[in-house]
Amino acid sequence: MNKQKLRLSVSLYLNYVAHGFGLLILSQNMTALGKSWSVPLKLVSFVISGVGIGRLLAYLITGYLADKISRKFFVYLGMACYLAFALGIPFSKNVYLAYGLAILAGIANSALDAGTYTTFAEMGQKGSRGNILIKAAASLGEFILPLLVASLSRHQLWFGYSFMAMAAILVVNAILLAPLKFPKPGQKTAESRQEAAGGKRSWLTTVCFALYGYASMALMIWFTQWITLFGQKQGFSLATSHLFLSLYSVGSIIGVFCLFGLLSREVSPYAILLVMNVLATLMVLLLLVSHSALLSELASFMFGLTAASGIMQTGLNAFMELYPDRKGLATGIFYFFGAIASFTVPIITGVLSDIDIRLAFGGDLAVGIIACLLVSAISISHSRSLRK
Repeated sequence: MNKQKLRLSVSLYLNYVAHGFGLLILSQNMTALGKSWSVPLKLVSFVISGVGIGRLLAYLITGYLADKISRKFFVYLGMACYLAFALGIPFSKNVYLAYGLAILAGIANSALDAGTYTTFAEMGQKGSRGNILIKAAASLGEFILPLLVASLSRHQLWFGYSFMAMAAILVVNAILLAPLKFPKPGQKTAESRQEAAGGKRSWLTTVCFALYGYASMALMIWFTQWITLFGQKQGFSLATSHLFLSLYSVGSIIGVFCLFGLLSREVSPYAILLVMNVLATLMVLLLLVSHSALLSELASFMFGLTAASGIMQTGLNAFMELYPDRKGLATGIFYFFGAIASFTVPIITGVLSDIDIRLAFGGDLAVGIIACLLVSAISISHSRSLRK
């Protein structure tokens, strides 16, 4: 049984390596895609917003249906949608088809989440830890992809090979996953029964958590979409600018295990959320004012260590504790607002980039400040509820 769980866990995490590719693959190939479609970067950015549309359309539906249909079905649905996206984008010749495929990628993301997070919960994994390790797998994909894209560009090879690598991961994993059995839906762990008493909540806290779902997603998307172009605008080389994103991914992976260790020692998730968001915001500020490659590299690494270490998943876990009997709904709401960020951030930054790429990247500072205010309000509300 333990071997079965291990094999299933590895396959589920491998899907998120491919998902890590999917998160960055459009933004990392913006210039090549713009040439392929004969459109400016602004329109490529709008195509990326289609991923957010797909999430908006699917999150609440897949979250609801995952409790009624096989988890494995949704995992395979997510893989199939991502495979169609990876094979279709490099051969698409216009933005209309590409936008449709981007929407499909958003649906893939929501289907994978619906099937995977629930599966780990039913395997007896502690929610906070399972969620964070999923983030580690995605971060691994985010680390590999920029290096692959930079290597293809340096050797003047077809940009589509990066999409083919993503497709290969999905095909191999589909074969590995086929004979594995998933836990039966509806099983409750001892932890979930202990949480059944729930916690005190208020509409203000609920609204803040939902908005934090937006802010935490926007903080990462804003950075990953524009850091490479921002680096070039600051006068750094293409290789150095790509390195910023790779360092962000390394920081993210290390941060996941740091956060895993903190949660294992029962450090308050509310304290973690506050400290991590403040540090992430300061790193964006450092990037904006620094012209030193070393400082910018350090800031990129530290931003990944804080903003992309799993604090979004930590926020989700804290939100679910408020609604122990409606965890699916809480997850759907939280990631629905995250999906709104996926849709709106590329549009907002696309417009700002027409003015100045520095302004497009600098908007992430405002998002960081908002995130800090939201987690401060959540922490104060939680402290007050404990005193009552």
